[in-house]
Amino acid sequence: MAKKVVIGMSGGVDSSVAAYLLKKQGYDVIGVTMEMWRDAPEVCEDGIEAKKVADQIGIPHVIMHFKPEFESSVVQNFIDEYLCGRTPNPCVMCNRCIKWQALMNRGAELGADYVATGHYARVEQLPNGRYAVRNSKAAAKDQTYVLCQLTQDQLAHTIMPLGEFESKDEIRKIASGLGLVSADKKDSQDVCFIDDDYGTFLETRLGKENLPGPGDFVWKDGTVVGKHQGITHYTIGQRKGLNIALGKPVFVQKIDVPNNRVILCDNDDLFVTELTADTVNLVSEEVLDPNKEYIGKIRYSDKGTPCHASLDSDVLTVKFERPVRAVTPGQTLVLYDGEYVAAGALIQ
Repeated sequence: MAKKVVIGMSGGVDSSVAAYLLKKQGYDVIGVTMEMWRDAPEVCEDGIEAKKVADQIGIPHVIMHFKPEFESSVVQNFIDEYLCGRTPNPCVMCNRCIKWQALMNRGAELGADYVATGHYARVEQLPNGRYAVRNSKAAAKDQTYVLCQLTQDQLAHTIMPLGEFESKDEIRKIASGLGLVSADKKDSQDVCFIDDDYGTFLETRLGKENLPGPGDFVWKDGTVVGKHQGITHYTIGQRKGLNIALGKPVFVQKIDVPNNRVILCDNDDLFVTELTADTVNLVSEEVLDPNKEYIGKIRYSDKGTPCHASLDSDVLTVKFERPVRAVTPGQTLVLYDGEYVAAGALIQ
């Protein structure tokens, strides 16, 4: 009997082709559109498009509503982090809690053995027995960074068919050849639940009166140099949108939540060689080797920097071989051992 797999289908070209490839490989495939921002029975345009694709491929398609789980695990976490002066990456949390765990739980009710997505990454079981996330062959599209918090159990039940392809052009070519309605659909961008900037989202969600109000812009030496409009409008390394004239480019160095202050500095002050992180998820290794050289990424677009890492209790200390810019509390740190994700963590 064919193994049954549920695949998250967004209506985009990546998940569409991934679903087709799974069926071609002999899996019993069920397409699932995960509705996370609407109450049942409402369905977004993506769900309608995904249904069309599923019909073309010849697989069943269902809509599953995950709004309560999404609200509690992703949106509320995003809000709480910003109120604490941190800058979260909601996609990392969403992948672990919703696109994997919640989908696994619902998929099990349908008899599914695996979950699948259209991410550009690979999953492999290593000689040490652990399951690891491996870089996609399409380096420009690699999405391993946002998968660093997936657990061993989740990875053991995961299939990602697109990781073996060299480019997205190959995926679009397959979709075009099949005549899929998603073949020319543009890639999704940014955080799915935010239409405007983060500050506007928080004001709309909580009400301006419930957010931290204006406070002092403070130079790195403690001198008050102006007024900011609320700490939720700023993140480490930010230059644009400060609306302050000091005769030179200035940047956000730190957000001082207890005193409602935003600390400003010169660009050179943003570079550090060490950081600490928590919420550590070990992936390819059971124990991090302090003598091994890893590649550390401190944000999605980061090219990576050689570093050494040591884990003491629940705190990860990372020392970089050269300075890295604008280390941001709340953002995700990913350590790579060659092509494999060794660990993921949240920067303190």
